[in-house]
Amino acid sequence: MRISTKGRYALIMMIYIGRGYNEDRFVSLKEISNDTGISLKYLEKIMINLKKCDFFITSTGKDGGYKLKKNPSKYSIGEIIRAAEGNLDVVSCVGDELCPKKNMCSTYSLWEGLSKEINDYLDSKLLSNYL
Repeated sequence: MRISTKGRYALIMMIYIGRGYNEDRFVSLKEISNDTGISLKYLEKIMINLKKCDFFITSTGKDGGYKLKKNPSKYSIGEIIRAAEGNLDVVSCVGDELCPKKNMCSTYSLWEGLSKEINDYLDSKLLSNYL
């Protein structure tokens, strides 16, 4: 399993937006792009998935942008990366209830356990710890 730039940049975006939370400040993707050097187009593409998870309050206009809907301590790193990447299981069959080989696979429990460890670890880390 490898977390792609999509997942890593989603986390950078959430950290950046989270830093404005206590100031009640909206942060634009253009500001994030300018400060981080990440392409604005790529940030916009990643934001599509993050918005589906209802992480933000948005505002338009000159001072518009994104603001976290909840306190940064209410977001886990795991949920952010899963929002961007999708499933974080180490092999595709883990979590697949329809896998026909699941009950006879001698390595299934290994992959299932590793996936659980990864997800539990990322879920134990809070966005607020990285602001």
